[in-house]
Amino acid sequence: MAEGPRLDIPRGRGRSLANFLRLNPDAVGQFAEGIARFLGTGRFLAVQTIIVIVWITLNVAAVRLRWDPYPFILLNLAFSTQAAYAAPLILLAQNRQADRDRVQAEEDRARAASTRADTEYLARELAALRVAIGELATRDFIRGELGRLLEVDGDEEKREKKAKKRRERALAAEPAAGAAPESGRDPVS
Repeated sequence: MAEGPRLDIPRGRGRSLANFLRLNPDAVGQFAEGIARFLGTGRFLAVQTIIVIVWITLNVAAVRLRWDPYPFILLNLAFSTQAAYAAPLILLAQNRQADRDRVQAEEDRARAASTRADTEYLARELAALRVAIGELATRDFIRGELGRLLEVDGDEEKREKKAKKRRERALAAEPAAGAAPESGRDPVS
């Protein structure tokens, strides 16, 4: 059989410019954030300032090394190119940060709603417990009832002591009172 394109397999897109330009958005975004972080540092500003000072000094003072005379057109072109690339990279990094912030805000809202629901549930449970406790005997009520029972017990003990004393008196008085009537009794009757 001849080695040729197979007809039972769809033909791929091949190596076109569109396939070449397809980049992973996350990789591009991470690269943009790295550039944006570097452009926002003091180190970048210091290096850029030193390069500009050296550039201008060499083009003004060194007559033989002048590659960019006084209006410094090449330096302006370098700054314009840097700005042309830096601005979109910074915007891309800001968009990614805005996306992360939006996701974080949504998670915070969901967490706040969950916390609020939990708090409302606990408040309802607390209210139910308070109602249930209101129907139960409280500590003060139990103390009052125990105190009343102790007073009643104390009164009963006092009554029992008084009754015992009466009985003792009655018993003590009974033999003395019982002897007199017996002597006056008639033996026949």
